[in-house]
Amino acid sequence: MLATRGEHVPRGADWVHEVKWDGIRALVETSATQVRVWTRSGRDISVAFPELAAMKGRSLVLDGEIVSLRDGVPTLMALADRIHVTDSRKAATLAASNPAVFLIFDVLSVDGEPLLAAPWQQRRDVLESLELGDVAWQVPSTYDDGEVLLDAARAQGLEGIVSKKRSSIYRPGVRSGDWLKFPIRPTGSFVVGGYRFETDSQTRMGAILVGVPTPSGLAYRGKVGSGIAGRAGARLNELLKPLTQSESPFLDVPRLDAQGAVWVEPVVVVDVDYLSITADLKLRQPAYRGVRADLSVTDVEEQS
Repeated sequence: MLATRGEHVPRGADWVHEVKWDGIRALVETSATQVRVWTRSGRDISVAFPELAAMKGRSLVLDGEIVSLRDGVPTLMALADRIHVTDSRKAATLAASNPAVFLIFDVLSVDGEPLLAAPWQQRRDVLESLELGDVAWQVPSTYDDGEVLLDAARAQGLEGIVSKKRSSIYRPGVRSGDWLKFPIRPTGSFVVGGYRFETDSQTRMGAILVGVPTPSGLAYRGKVGSGIAGRAGARLNELLKPLTQSESPFLDVPRLDAQGAVWVEPVVVVDVDYLSITADLKLRQPAYRGVRADLSVTDVEEQS
């Protein structure tokens, strides 16, 4: 179930509010013998997060966010060196040096009994009764006053908040108005269609060119240069280089932005935050935040 961007934080007893964590959305399925971790796009990332293997025991399906800290604050970029790992030994090394935490905010099944049709409040009561809590997995608190929580999230440099109707059932894959998200700074997911190297370099990435899918094709939304220096740019280069193609995947790109561009197959989704969207639908002051390995191109929607 997905949240819709809200305009005003709702008030009243019908709503509950949670911190919006900056990480990878994941479903975790536990049993007596194993733990499986899935991204929203259906990718199995169990090997990448061995610290969750100890959750095995009771049969559960849990929804939440995998996060890692950078300078004491959860950030998607802190997971950049972990999400694509498929070697168990490397994953164990990274788990020791850059540990992740699974923040659980919903329970979808207990002992084979589905809870999708139960209201949020009932699911939350069940979740709390499970007493899930350890170094690598926790159940964060909820709050009654969303406006106060939003102010606190802003003061602590967090991503934002999510407001949920206590009566809401869980509808897999549906972007519902029963869940509303309020990011501190607008953040969106975009498809990478190309990149440009820094001036006088063929190794250091200078900017990525991003867009959103439309019925007519991939619509260009601008180039993103902030946030991709150093290791972030090197990782992007490794990811995008095998996807090189001769033609631009965009419907249209300004000539200045297209100069020197390397075009790629539009299959990689990234998160970008920005100040606003201009009248000609371009991102204003965009900054790269990280690859969204949990999303596919079909998950990307137009931002407002």
